[in-house]
Amino acid sequence: MGYQISGKAKQILNLVFLGLILVFFVALFMFKGRLNNAASSILLSQATPETISSVSAYIDSVYNYEKNSNPFEITFLEFGSTGCSACKRMGKVLKEIQDLYPNKVNVVFVNFTKKENHDLLKFYGIAVIPTQVVLDKTGKEFFRHSGFFSTDKLKTLIDKNLTQN
Repeated sequence: MGYQISGKAKQILNLVFLGLILVFFVALFMFKGRLNNAASSILLSQATPETISSVSAYIDSVYNYEKNSNPFEITFLEFGSTGCSACKRMGKVLKEIQDLYPNKVNVVFVNFTKKENHDLLKFYGIAVIPTQVVLDKTGKEFFRHSGFFSTDKLKTLIDKNLTQN
């Protein structure tokens, strides 16, 4: 004995299924920040004390402009990859920021896929790309954003945080 589902029942099941999918995607959208934070925490926990120490020393030596002779006031770290569409859009933003602030903002692209960058990814807990991390002139993080970030918004952030000379 086989059961057959009527056409009306199939329509109802399809609607219920589509409704569940919609609820799932709405929930993902609503909780994306929390999910990103949870994933970042997991990555941060994978960083060994040695990794933290060596990356901290690297950041201090390269991005602490109070200690080295670089004229920059801000470092803009862009974590992404060359195959990501949002990362490609961010590439234009990086170029514009570099052109607008050539001696004030150090624009650095960190390729998510390269093994040599994995310690830096763990140190900053980068779980989603593109992610922008902005450092002050001592190499301390003061801003973070995941996803596309427009030139105008970044320019506003930079202008607000540049020292007034």
